[in-house]
Amino acid sequence: MAINSQSNGNTKENFISKVPQVTLAFWIIKIFATTFGETGGDAVTMTLNLGYAVGSLIFLGFFFVALTSQVMLKRYHPLIYWSVVVATTTVGTTMSDYFDRTLGFGYIKSSLILFFGVLAVIFVWHKVMGRIKFENITDWKDEIFYWVTILVSNTLGTALGDFTATDLGLGFERGALVFAGLIALVAAAHFFTKIPKSYLFWAAYILTRPLGATLGDLLTRPHIEGGLELSRINSSLSIAVFMLIGIMAIVYTERKTQKALPQEYNS
Repeated sequence: MAINSQSNGNTKENFISKVPQVTLAFWIIKIFATTFGETGGDAVTMTLNLGYAVGSLIFLGFFFVALTSQVMLKRYHPLIYWSVVVATTTVGTTMSDYFDRTLGFGYIKSSLILFFGVLAVIFVWHKVMGRIKFENITDWKDEIFYWVTILVSNTLGTALGDFTATDLGLGFERGALVFAGLIALVAAAHFFTKIPKSYLFWAAYILTRPLGATLGDLLTRPHIEGGLELSRINSSLSIAVFMLIGIMAIVYTERKTQKALPQEYNS
């Protein structure tokens, strides 16, 4: 889904943005990142048996380090950007599981709390900045709101994925198909309706998280629970490799595009 409503042609602004342009490749890597968040988070909390609280603290530390690096940069850096995304997906997994299981909130209550949390962040963002952005983010305030929205939405997505697969009894495979279908509807709305593109972006962003959560569980959960019972650690490493290949492909394409532009846009 290529969404670029805030770009006004090949201007210099496109090259100082702190976030990537939203293309089909962006969404593919995002799904890899959310799937990695599920398998990686479960690998630390379950396979290594560190528990949800300790796992959350570990990934929160990783998140703050990655986010600090991202905020300090002057422009978009693919590896740093996607490191922060991965950090939000792993934190989202462990924190959601901590709320659902350790604190006993359950999937429905956690999903409702986090859903209103996402709405609250977006409302405050619009109130403070006068708009909600998803591309060409150059202001540090927009960037902070951007990442907070992503963190809360990825935590929400984990709870939604578990709710759909477990409480609704759809299982991981059918749960993944449900969220894939909802993403397809958002894509159709992008092409055939006049709904603001920023709203559609954040709707799709939220939905890719439960899709990744159900895919991750499908890969690693035991056969008796409807999963393929693959190793969480090996699955995470394999997904990470695919992510890196995708990121490298995007970087190569962007560099070719930038070289083809007039010199003033590359300065």
